[in-house]
Amino acid sequence: MPKRLALICFLSLVMLMSVLGNLLVMVAVCKDRQLRKIKTNYFIVSLAFADLLVSVLVMPFGAIELVHQHWIYGETFCLVRTSLDVLLTTASILHLCCIALDRYYAICCQPLVYRNKMTPMRVTLMIGGCWVIPTFISFLPIMQGWNSIGIDHLIEERRHNGSSNSTSCVFMVNKPYALTCSLVAFYIPLVLMVLAYQRIYITARAHALQISMLQRAVGATSESADHQRNHRMRTETKAAKTLCIIMGCFCLCWAPFFVTNVVDPFIGYTVPEQLWTACLWLGYINSMLNPILYAFLNKSFRRAFLIILCCGRKRYRRPSIMATGTTCTATQINGSTHVLNTGKINLDKSNLPILHISVHHALSSLMSCANITHQLITH
Repeated sequence: MPKRLALICFLSLVMLMSVLGNLLVMVAVCKDRQLRKIKTNYFIVSLAFADLLVSVLVMPFGAIELVHQHWIYGETFCLVRTSLDVLLTTASILHLCCIALDRYYAICCQPLVYRNKMTPMRVTLMIGGCWVIPTFISFLPIMQGWNSIGIDHLIEERRHNGSSNSTSCVFMVNKPYALTCSLVAFYIPLVLMVLAYQRIYITARAHALQISMLQRAVGATSESADHQRNHRMRTETKAAKTLCIIMGCFCLCWAPFFVTNVVDPFIGYTVPEQLWTACLWLGYINSMLNPILYAFLNKSFRRAFLIILCCGRKRYRRPSIMATGTTCTATQINGSTHVLNTGKINLDKSNLPILHISVHHALSSLMSCANITHQLITH
């Protein structure tokens, strides 16, 4: 009885935190005009909606079955619930991949024309793809029974518990479905996310190094140079930690399930049911963590949350970080590098005053770009 009570409390806490966190993210973007100006936030809202549906349409039925140890809603609804499970969790993972690609495109590839390239139509198509693609590995194959071809007898054996008259909502997959589903829902997005965040971190380091070179060109004092070096190290460390937390939580939550999902059909479906359940709920927990990782860690979102929770108090309001005057362009970065190179070559006394002003201007521009880059990483 104490174990059952603890299980009920744990499952209820996961579902409640997931519902409240994702609802708060959606309300924050709907009410805050500054948050709506940032295209990445449309992916975050769609992600929050997918995670909210997971916590409302999927988790409760799984929790009821887990607590009562049998399925009471019939075979047809078992198929519907399983299809929703695959659809919504896959949609959530694909949204994480799109967020990583959006940040990569904004920071690494085309900083000059990001706003023109990432048009509302393209954002809509990407979000639509996050919802349409999972249907081809959820409702279509599951309702048609493609996932159970060749293993129907095993499913029937597990569906009807021999020790009692109770039935279970069993979802078993054959080898082709296990490989296809796992590739689309996890392994391909994982590879894209790793590559994107690796390039983002390299770009952030490059910006920090350019700032350091420009500061040396200005001729900073030893004390201020040490302070700047320490600040750069703290910035790089924070960016690295943020990216590691994002990827670490994603892999920790979903890797056990998808590794088990691929391995189980090749070892005769001998994975214990308790391990399956633990891996599945670990994946569900990712829906609770996503609002924390992609919204609560961001200052703009935190301020919007405080405005909502504190009934719109004005002291929490602040202009957007992407306001006019802080736009980062490739011209600034390339121009800063050009000034630095010119400073290395033409250091005669007549050019020093002009060079000093140019380097100061380039330094301020590049620092603005680096700050925005770091905020995009943590967005």
